[in-house]
Amino acid sequence: MDVEQILKRYAQGERNFSHLNLLEAELINANLRGADFSQADLRQARLGRTNFSQASFREADLSEAILWGTDFSEADLYRALLRDADLSGAKLIRANLEEANLMKASLGGANLNGAKLTRAMLFEADLRPTSDQRTDLGQAVLSKADLSYAKLSQALLYQANLDGARLCRANLSVGMRRDSFITDLREASLRGADLSYADLSGAILVKADLLDADLTGAILTDADLGGATMPDGTVHQ
Repeated sequence: MDVEQILKRYAQGERNFSHLNLLEAELINANLRGADFSQADLRQARLGRTNFSQASFREADLSEAILWGTDFSEADLYRALLRDADLSGAKLIRANLEEANLMKASLGGANLNGAKLTRAMLFEADLRPTSDQRTDLGQAVLSKADLSYAKLSQALLYQANLDGARLCRANLSVGMRRDSFITDLREASLRGADLSYADLSGAILVKADLLDADLTGAILTDADLGGATMPDGTVHQ
């Protein structure tokens, strides 16, 4: 089935497009809200600015896909493969990305507010802001996610759940420009997280929970730890 057939069948009320081979397909500015692409092959597809809100991509392969500005709000991307995908500016609000593979994915300026990323793979993922928009992970669930070496500079992680997450050598620093966005980890939960050798220079960690977190070699220069619970259970003044 090609793209034109999908759009025609969608317009006729069909929603099941699971298991399709859509390698290198091009679908720009389309509306496929609520469609089912479970286990579909969408490698290297170009799907920019398409509306996939509330759609299902469970175990679909979107590796190296171009997904800039694409709307995945409340979509189900459980165990989806998004390795090296370009999700710059994408909307992933309250999306289910549990156990998804986002290794080396570009997520600059993406909105992941309230998204579920439990046990997701974000190794070397780029979550730095775009020129006009920061990456929003506020209230996102990232428990036990692997964010090792991830670029999280200036990301919004307000009230995010990072319990048991791996952030070894992740970059959460403010960056060179002091007038730009600040990495915001206010009230974030980092219980038992691995922050070894992570760069948190200038980050806001006000009232964050770092109980049992591993801060070995972590860089906390100019970080705001006011009211944060430290690894040993004491509250930072």
